[in-house]
Amino acid sequence: MSLFLATLLTGLALIAWGLPFLKGGPGVQQRATKLLRSQSAAYVLFGGAALWFLWLVTQLGKADFGDYKMIMLFVFGAAAIGAFKYTPDFLAVRGLAGLILLAASPLLHAAYMQYDLPQRLLLVSAVYLLIVAAMFIGTMPYLMRDLFQWLWAQPKRPKLFGGAFVAYGALLVATSFTY
Repeated sequence: MSLFLATLLTGLALIAWGLPFLKGGPGVQQRATKLLRSQSAAYVLFGGAALWFLWLVTQLGKADFGDYKMIMLFVFGAAAIGAFKYTPDFLAVRGLAGLILLAASPLLHAAYMQYDLPQRLLLVSAVYLLIVAAMFIGTMPYLMRDLFQWLWAQPKRPKLFGGAFVAYGALLVATSFTY
């Protein structure tokens, strides 16, 4: 993936995440809160993260436990399937965290060793912040629920939250055209 594409896609993703909060409306809070425990969102987000991870396992070479691919596929595949049965609570949030962590690798790889382009740090900073956030919500998914409760405790907070994401996303989109 090129640095242009990585920065552009990250900016567009941040805009897409922030727009519903910025626009507001009566259904945004309800939809956001339902998403946390949604079974269909869990299938899409967690299932997507599990499939992506399992695909990465199939790409391992000998130096990266490649001799044990089939064992790892079975163990991690069984764990992913078991998660739907034994830990269904907030599975969509964990899936979102997994997707963020998996997406971070190609994004950071695109900016690796691009020292002549200091504006790449706008992308890298956002990705590292998303990694930290993903680790928190992946290990403690109830924090996402608490964030949403805090967010809608005052009417201006969702707009500021969404506005921050939209503004930084727009900055990344504009930055992507400077490479």
